[in-house]
This record gives sequence, structure tokens and C-alpha cells, in this order.
Amino acid sequence: MTLRILVVGAGVSGLAAARGLRIAGFRPDVVEELPATMSPGAGIFLPGNASRAMRLLGLDAPLRPLGDLIFRQVFLDSAGGELFELDVAALWAGVGESRALSRADLQQVLLTGVGGAVRYDTAVRDLAIIDGAAKVEFGDGSVAEYDLVVGADGRRSTIREKAGLGGAAVPTGQIVYRSVVSGGPVLSDWTAFLGDRCQFVAMPMGGRRLYCYADETAEPGMPNPPDPRARLRELFGDFGGCVPAILDAVEKVQVARTDEVAIDAWTAGPVLLVGDAAHATAPSLAQGAAMALEDAVVLGEVLSAAGGDVSAALRAYEGRRRDRCDLVREQTHERDRTRDEIPVERDPMLRRRGQQIFTGHYRPLVEPF
Repeated sequence: MTLRILVVGAGVSGLAAARGLRIAGFRPDVVEELPATMSPGAGIFLPGNASRAMRLLGLDAPLRPLGDLIFRQVFLDSAGGELFELDVAALWAGVGESRALSRADLQQVLLTGVGGAVRYDTAVRDLAIIDGAAKVEFGDGSVAEYDLVVGADGRRSTIREKAGLGGAAVPTGQIVYRSVVSGGPVLSDWTAFLGDRCQFVAMPMGGRRLYCYADETAEPGMPNPPDPRARLRELFGDFGGCVPAILDAVEKVQVARTDEVAIDAWTAGPVLLVGDAAHATAPSLAQGAAMALEDAVVLGEVLSAAGGDVSAALRAYEGRRRDRCDLVREQTHERDRTRDEIPVERDPMLRRRGQQIFTGHYRPLVEPF
């Protein structure tokens, strides 16, 4: 079957969607408004369900040599005292490995999976639905018509706005800090230190490097810090364990606000939103990439099964994905509420029940999608 398909966005979500479509026998156009020289920074943690989706996309072999496997998640209080731990190898047994790696490495695997066929520096200027097809005007003034447009352009999606599927993403109130650290202490586990409405997470990502992620729940109207390294020291300088040594080794820090996208519909005619454009959450469960990768698998499957009937395929897609993505949002809210309880009450509770509570956040995602 021949369908004219456009994927807008060449991040994890867009490249994965294009890969899923290629496996299903389609050849989508892929456009990205940023230049090819813009390299994704920092690292990423892929839980077992993300690795399963990569396997279903036929990309597990190039992924396997990259980064570092994570077998255990250790949760500590701010002084470095143990709260509880999760055996993630057992949790995801039979599903997939958990892995920390460079985001740029993951991006390259996905880019190779679509044959490198991306038109960079290409923005979507306008989108109109006419007689069941999508007429797209690009930034250079050229126009093309498509049977399906996949909006994979992130939480601040242009396609979401132009298709009338929702407005701006809603801030979660979190400020996140990401860094790749070389020459710091040696860690073998994903390790989180929980503070007062903040946390510091570090994990090995291969090559004697650590991927470090930190966040804080900010007061309304609080601006991003002008000096992120100084802010990290302000937040975490008194923490115990390996945190001081890691802070000494930090050089560059990426800062971002986290947003949430919760909209009533992901489709409008032949337009579909996937990944963060449809269902972004705070990164507390590390499910952003995982959900996007699962989206890609399902998109290819439903479009192939529908025999070219785009409307039927999109109904089937939303039917398969909506409940699972809503569950991730609910579990993310629960994780964040737990994290933000005052430490004097939270920490004793987590010592008693943390393993049970946090395993419960992931347990439904072990199931097939």
C-alpha cells in the first residue's frame, strides 16, 4: 500500500515513529526544524519496557554495546542513609534490560534506523486539512499533501497547535538539571538521594562517566537559576555519600522546566500526535522515551493492520495507547507527591514500604502493550 506520510520532529519520538513505519512497509518523509548540528545533550535512562520497544523496532543489536546496564536502583536519604532498593533486573526480567547511555548515542541508533533520511532546517509553517488529506506548507514556502501527518515535535508541539488539538503544555513546577560527569566517583548502581522537595540522581553510563539528574519543586514564578552549578551546590552541597565528589566534578549543566501535556484527543482528521506532543509528563519515572518508543511500535502495527485505512488505524492507535499513557501520568503524579512529602515523615515510610510503592509504579508497564 502507498501512503504519503510526514513525520514532524527528529528527536527520539519522531525517529522512532519513522522506524516503526518503515518496518511496516511505509516510507515517511521526516522533517526537523533544527539544524543537524544540534546534538542532543546529557544522558538518558531506558527502563526495561523501553528496551523491549527498541527490540520490537529491530534496534536492540546496535543499542546493546552502548552505555551501562543498570541492575539495581538504590534510594537514599540526603545524608546517604539507605531507604530502600529496587531489583530492576528482576522487575524487568523477560521484558528488557535497563540501561543508561548518552542521549546522542540513542539518537544515532534511531537515525541509522531510518537510513539517515531527515530534512533538517525544515519547519512546518502551516497545516490545513482539506478533503481528508493534510496540506502542509514548509518554512521555505514549499507545499506538499499527505495522507497522514505524525506530530512528534515534543511538548511544545507546533503540530498540536496547528491541528487544534490543544494549547500550550502545562508547567509541572519542577526545574531539572542534567549533566554528564567524567572523572567523578565510581558508581555501579542507579543511586538517588532524596532531599526536601528535591532529589539528586547519579548512574553509570559507560566510559567512566556518570549521568546525573537533579530536580527541585520550585515556587510559582521562580526563574531558572542564572548559575546552575551554583544552584546545585546550594541544593545538594550538604548531602552525604558521593554527592560532594560528583558536584566537584560537574562542569556543564543543562537546565529545563518540565511540562505536562494532557489533551482530550490525539487525532484530528489525518493528523496524529505521538510522544511528548501527545502525553508529556515530568521525568520522574523515566518513561518519556519509553512511551515514545512504544508509540512507534503500535503506530506501525495498526497502520499495517488497517490496510491503508488511516482513520481506522488512528482509532485503533488511540484505543491501544490512551490508557497506558494516562496510567504513566497518574503514577508520575503519585511518585512526585511521595517525593515532596516532608522528609521527617517520608523517609520512615519509605524505609517500611518504599520498595512496594515504587515497584507498583512500574508493575503495570511490565505487561505487553
